[in-house]
Amino acid sequence: MEGNLEKKLLSKEEVSEEDNLSLVKRVWEESKEMWIVAAPAIFTRFTTFGINVISQAFIGHIGSRELAAYALVFTVIIRFANGILLGMSSALSTLCGQAYGAKEYDMMGVYLQRSSIVLFLTALCLLPVFIFTSPILMLLGQDENIAQVAGTISLWSIPILFAYIVSFNCQTFLQSQSKNVVIAFLAALSIIIHVFLSWLLTIQFKFGIPGAMISTILAFWIPNIGQLIFITCGWCDETWKGFSFLAFKDLGPVVKLSLSSGAMLCLELWYNTVLILLTGNMKNAEVEINALSICININGWEMMIALGFMAAASVRVANELGRGSSQAAKFSIVVSVLTSFVIGFILFVLFLFLREKIAYLFTSNEDVVTAVGDLSPLLALSLLLNSIQPVLSGVAVGAGWQSTVAYVNIGCYYLIGIPVGIVLGNIIHLEVKGIWIGMLFGTLVQTIVLTIITYKTNWDEQVTIARNRISKWYKVELDHETSTSDN
Repeated sequence: MEGNLEKKLLSKEEVSEEDNLSLVKRVWEESKEMWIVAAPAIFTRFTTFGINVISQAFIGHIGSRELAAYALVFTVIIRFANGILLGMSSALSTLCGQAYGAKEYDMMGVYLQRSSIVLFLTALCLLPVFIFTSPILMLLGQDENIAQVAGTISLWSIPILFAYIVSFNCQTFLQSQSKNVVIAFLAALSIIIHVFLSWLLTIQFKFGIPGAMISTILAFWIPNIGQLIFITCGWCDETWKGFSFLAFKDLGPVVKLSLSSGAMLCLELWYNTVLILLTGNMKNAEVEINALSICININGWEMMIALGFMAAASVRVANELGRGSSQAAKFSIVVSVLTSFVIGFILFVLFLFLREKIAYLFTSNEDVVTAVGDLSPLLALSLLLNSIQPVLSGVAVGAGWQSTVAYVNIGCYYLIGIPVGIVLGNIIHLEVKGIWIGMLFGTLVQTIVLTIITYKTNWDEQVTIARNRISKWYKVELDHETSTSDN
């Protein structure tokens, strides 16, 4: 069995029929493969992100203070936890994607269980942040009244924290084998239920924040239950072989890859969190936070498109490296980046013209609307940059260089972007505009660096690294099976 694997992994890369096709035909074929992953992934992320936006819209009609508190919780506390768990779950994308490409399906179910154990333990460590949200926010300089309401919302958000574990891991597991349709269907069902329950509990019955949060919790858990049933009840018979004690064995490599993955992604997701926190220390913080949170939510909607392409790039690169095709991996990168950029450019032009009109979807406060209109050019530029950078991060996940990108993120975001933003915002007195310009500068530098790294990478060498990783992890499982049969 092991010999067959070595033969499969160490054989020379075969020239596929695609190599002889015309460029147009190759782009068409790769685009189809990409959209099989990207389209359901974008739709799923739209609906998942839409859960937060819908909750924000209903809470915004409860009161301005409640809206500011919700914005703080979901752009600071939830984003903090989301960044860690989403980042750590991306290690599963590397492992499952490459294993699926190498047709080593038996390994994938064990990877899923190992990742779930690691993420559950991580979530337990994050619980104090949710329990002590109010004092944490006040310590960070936020308004006391807003922080108190945020503490209540944060306690209601604890079930969402644990929902992320199931959601991220199950979606990654299914995306790696291009089984995305069920995820999209369940996401659509949950957001329909969420709209109805939010209206019923907050508008009709006027339950306030508890009503909005109950609806939000259910919206996150309904898809999770459906995905678990789909995976464990026979629809993934090749890749899910049941629960195994092997999941508790050799967790060290999973933890190591998960930590580097978490560092990579959470450093990106926390970047906007710092923007919110710095804004909270400025004059007229409530208006500024509300305006900025609306812009970040709009930016987040577009980010869901980019994250869909990030998932597609990750899956396509991992699958092709696992299959042993460096040329196909490189070609998939080009197609994914260009497609995402075209969409980002269209949105860039659109939001330059919409300006403050979009703010009326979230609030009727004219001061907030005016502030949103003032920030619109920066928002449009963010949409453009975010159409490229996450896709390049997806390439890193597919290839397994999360630790390298983590160092790039630290340098570009925290040593360049934030200091420049603080200087422009506080010293040159551009306020929130200055902070955001600094943030955009950091993102631009990061995008350039990732482009250079991707371009200069030896992809034949990446194929070898992927083969060695699969062979090593497969040998661990083979040794376990041998020792079990001997006993």
